[in-house]
Amino acid sequence: MYSIIIPTFNNINYLKLCISSIKKNSKFDHQIIPHINVGADGSEEYIKDLNLDYTFTEYNAGICEGMNKAAKKAKFDYILYAHDDFYFCPNWDVVLQDEVNMINHNNFYLSGIMMNNGPIKFECGNSIENFDEKKLLENFENVNHYDFQGSTWAPHLIHKSLWKKVGGFSEEFYPGTGSDPDLNMKLWLEGVRIFKGLNKCKVYHFGSIVTRKYKNHPTITTESGSKGGKIFLLKWGISIKFFKRFYLRSNEVYQGPLKKPKKNFIFYFRLFVCKLNYLYLKVVY
Repeated sequence: MYSIIIPTFNNINYLKLCISSIKKNSKFDHQIIPHINVGADGSEEYIKDLNLDYTFTEYNAGICEGMNKAAKKAKFDYILYAHDDFYFCPNWDVVLQDEVNMINHNNFYLSGIMMNNGPIKFECGNSIENFDEKKLLENFENVNHYDFQGSTWAPHLIHKSLWKKVGGFSEEFYPGTGSDPDLNMKLWLEGVRIFKGLNKCKVYHFGSIVTRKYKNHPTITTESGSKGGKIFLLKWGISIKFFKRFYLRSNEVYQGPLKKPKKNFIFYFRLFVCKLNYLYLKVVY
């Protein structure tokens, strides 16, 4: 069983669908822990009626702070991070648990795969108003990608001890952009080499509903644009793109635990470009 953490920001209808899909399509009885940012839409009252554990901030704490707060209430050994505009397909948790059992240790970072707004392009509606649940449930097993290196970030599964060891999400990446690869980098430095996306663990993703809703809003920030990439580069000395390509080997077919990157001409050339960009940000920008 997992502690499923769902940061949410005035997005009650999608949150309801997400929680409903977990309850409907899970084999195991999971702990669901939303973090409610602001909650001006009645989210807190809804969660109270469900008698769920939750955390709350009167302001938009963003993904990182919200996740870190909610993770403190996790009662199970595994923490799963989810967006509030996910619909979890049947057997998602069986697929994850089978993988956990096969690995038989806790040094891993697993993720599911997103449909629609993700590697699997299969549309069953781009909003809750035109969502075709029947079409999704009848077809999701027949529309496939492959198990892959790296991750689609959310939904991700990590052992609670490992989450605590690396300090969860780094809150300087507010409101969230760049925090996923940063977490992966911290795990890499702890010796984690299993970064695996599972084709059969599927969620339907409507696609950054809150970000779209508040795009260009004068006072509400839900997307940091290139800021997260700059923070990552200044923190680690390499770009997110470099890390994903040479360390995580993102999107390649999964072939087992990762090894240290192959240091050839292309590696050093791209590393040189990273260092130039780093110096520009550090000295000029």
